[in-house]
Amino acid sequence: MFFRTTALILCLLLFSSPAWASTILIPMDETQKDHLKSYGIAYWVLGQHVPVDWLLNYRGGSFAFNHLPQLENELIVRGVSYTVISDAQYNSILTEIGNPEANMDIMKLEKVPKVAVYSPKSKMPWDDAVTLVLTYAEIPYDVIYDKEIIQEELPKYDWLHLHHEDFTGQYGKFYASYRHYPWYQEQQRESEESATELGFKKVSQLKLAVVNKIKDFTAGGGFLFAMCSATDTYDIALAAEGVDIVEAMFDGDAADPNAQQKLDYTKTFAFQDFRISRNPLEYEYSDIDMQPQERPVNEANDYFQLFTFSAKWDPIPTMLTQNHAKTIKGFMGQTTAFRKSLVKPEVVVMGENKDLGEIRYMHGTYARGTWTFYGGHDPEDYQHLVGEDPTDLNLHPNSPGYRLILNNILFPAAKKKKQKT
Repeated sequence: MFFRTTALILCLLLFSSPAWASTILIPMDETQKDHLKSYGIAYWVLGQHVPVDWLLNYRGGSFAFNHLPQLENELIVRGVSYTVISDAQYNSILTEIGNPEANMDIMKLEKVPKVAVYSPKSKMPWDDAVTLVLTYAEIPYDVIYDKEIIQEELPKYDWLHLHHEDFTGQYGKFYASYRHYPWYQEQQRESEESATELGFKKVSQLKLAVVNKIKDFTAGGGFLFAMCSATDTYDIALAAEGVDIVEAMFDGDAADPNAQQKLDYTKTFAFQDFRISRNPLEYEYSDIDMQPQERPVNEANDYFQLFTFSAKWDPIPTMLTQNHAKTIKGFMGQTTAFRKSLVKPEVVVMGENKDLGEIRYMHGTYARGTWTFYGGHDPEDYQHLVGEDPTDLNLHPNSPGYRLILNNILFPAAKKKKQKT
């Protein structure tokens, strides 16, 4: 009788123990209280040497990992919604995802990506959407700039974000409006001193060298992400290699009058057949960016649509578009939207406004690496102006626009799968 009673007690303990509920599921649909911090949790869990399953297209791209008390405590501290489920429940989810008819898949995250942000050291985290959301999500990153890249420090990193930089050496083309402002003059002075220190006669020459180092980083298997003006100016600098497109107020001598005819579009990542702006007083680099007068939209009706990819056949763009919303609020920047007619045909379009003929979010490969370009400055600040107060992400913890940035952060953590085609 004693042995039977003991066996019954052990059996009841086994099935009532928290150890039986062995998987933490972080839902990423509308039930999630803080989507942005959820990415930070996934990153942190990887740092504890615990693999994470990214459940593509399952409840908005949910995360799952082994249940451990210390992991659950961190979820509670950071205010992220989660449930603890049994092995049987999780196996049922995996069976659902594995159904050939279901547009879902499992991406194993195994590595903690080492993240770098290319940005002037004087910039604050709120000057850039990526550094803002990385800080909010508690994902660590290093700030590097021209000196570190020229001195070959870039290969230490897996993922690189380009702050809204001007890679053409024209100081953001702020000359007409801000050349008398102390911050503009200081930026120009610092840039010229840096170029001289690193052995270049012009800032534009330094920026071209940086652009080519970043291109080599991508070719070697790096993950490149850029927003706003860092997208089009990066490609413009590549196309203009060996051609002076910078006027005298920026570098002391006149631009090549035949610069447009000398552009080489075979060197670019994303764009072709564009025409550069030759007017130094115009706040625009080229016709890549859709102009305000061409965009009959305002804050109330400016949206773009995310494309739905096949999770089992196109895992990379599927990862990059995970979201709880497919319609994303538009937002402006110095480079707001890419003119679709100037985007190379091999580029993977992930978000666009078809009616306006503009692309907002796109992806491509270069050699062994990948790049992603995202138009606009701040997904929760429609028209961010110089000197405006920073966005408070505590007010936007479920931002679909910011989620697209964080998809790119976790992308390098994914275990590579064999191609199905």
